[in-house]
Amino acid sequence: MRPGEVEDSPYARAGGRLPGGPVPDPDPDPVLGAGRAPLPPERRPAGRTLPHALALLLIAGGLLYDLLTPREFTAVPFFTAAPLVAAPLTSLRTTLLTGLAALGATYAVHAHLGPGLDVNTVTQVVTVATVALLAVVINRVVRLGDRRLASVREIAEAAQRAVLPEPAPRIAGLDIAARYEAAQEGASIGGDLYAVQDGPYGVRLVVGDVRGKGMGAVAAVAVVIGAFREAAEQEPTLEAVAGRLERALAREGARRDGADALEGFTTVVLAELPHDEGVVRIVNRGHPPPLLLHADGALRVLTAGEPALPLGLGELGRRPDRAAESRFPAGATLLLHTDGLTEARDAHGRFYDPVRRLAGRRCTDPRTLLTRLAAEVRRHSGGGMADDMALLAVRRP
Repeated sequence: MRPGEVEDSPYARAGGRLPGGPVPDPDPDPVLGAGRAPLPPERRPAGRTLPHALALLLIAGGLLYDLLTPREFTAVPFFTAAPLVAAPLTSLRTTLLTGLAALGATYAVHAHLGPGLDVNTVTQVVTVATVALLAVVINRVVRLGDRRLASVREIAEAAQRAVLPEPAPRIAGLDIAARYEAAQEGASIGGDLYAVQDGPYGVRLVVGDVRGKGMGAVAAVAVVIGAFREAAEQEPTLEAVAGRLERALAREGARRDGADALEGFTTVVLAELPHDEGVVRIVNRGHPPPLLLHADGALRVLTAGEPALPLGLGELGRRPDRAAESRFPAGATLLLHTDGLTEARDAHGRFYDPVRRLAGRRCTDPRTLLTRLAAEVRRHSGGGMADDMALLAVRRP
């Protein structure tokens, strides 16, 4: 969303503390409280027995077809389809056995119908044998591609762990969980970011969204996180941390050419949890506001007192950052997220509304909250999310 653009989002209509009573929802969730039912896995791989069964059914169907029809009719399409089905979905051994079975079935049918090898029999046997050999080649090509894809994914996952390392599950007495959901299937990293840093001024958090995609966005993510970790240790105020991030992105933008140099920006929300104070301070730079889920199920949207421009756009309007402070009582959970959560649409174009969905729920484990929330968003959008989604949850036991 562009700066200054008005969005019809849940936050445009919500503010302050929402009642903690249960929100009408057809499927109760025993883990999170009143809400959604336990969700199926996001991806269910096809059963390994299905390709084997389909190949056997094709061979059996070909035998039955050839035996029940006049000799002029041929079941060669059945016999050639069987190894082609097995090739991309099964092992080399299974593909070879399927090809041999199809070849044997072809010869057996003709041997049953009449003695000798006529031209038609030889032609059909050679056809099935050729397709079986082709299936073996396809199997090898697919397996090679799978290995290359696995290697690429391992590299992407390593890059993600380097740029966005998983935070420790417990920092300074706080329970913490993070999750990154890429919109593109198979992708591991993009322009969303999160980081947690403990320091002399408390535990500080950042969640953000870099404009754009690709390696340029990843480079900006690395700049923001690097600057945040350094500033979180050194700067006495959260406002000063935001200023350090602004300057770091300005230096990065000066090294770029084209539209990125002129239009690059990053929305972030910064949070500070001072040690043993029971409060949370928020500085918001054009980002969706965090949600505070209380132990009794009540939900509060932590809106910024004074709106501020995203990082990288400070020259358009210089205004000092002012942190907004709120109570963060024991048992409460702070949820920071990117707009991939609120911009997920269903088949009818309706946005996912975390305020309505989460109000009334009781959360005792941040990791479970994020797992269920991510699965629920996937189900809401039919698995076709339009944008990446970063989630960071912190619970004060």
